[in-house]
Amino acid sequence: MIKHIKLTITGRVQGVWFRYNTKKEADELGVYGFVKNLTNGDVYIEAEGTKEQLEKFVIWCNKGPTQARVDNVNEKNGSLEHFKNFEIK
Repeated sequence: MIKHIKLTITGRVQGVWFRYNTKKEADELGVYGFVKNLTNGDVYIEAEGTKEQLEKFVIWCNKGPTQARVDNVNEKNGSLEHFKNFEIK
């Protein structure tokens, strides 16, 4: 069963290749959706995949790439959008 989640990630998450590495991780896990920077310095992600794929993805998002400092990951459930790939916006 495919789920849809929305993540808002706070901390030092812009200017540290967060979006690029998020796409790489999503592609490796088979997760679809998108990642984008928000004007307040946070990163926003919508992702779809199986429960297991999304659990692994969220674990990665809590760490982020080496240069990042993740302070918080706020996760909410969303409605399926049936994404076909994972994009950087």
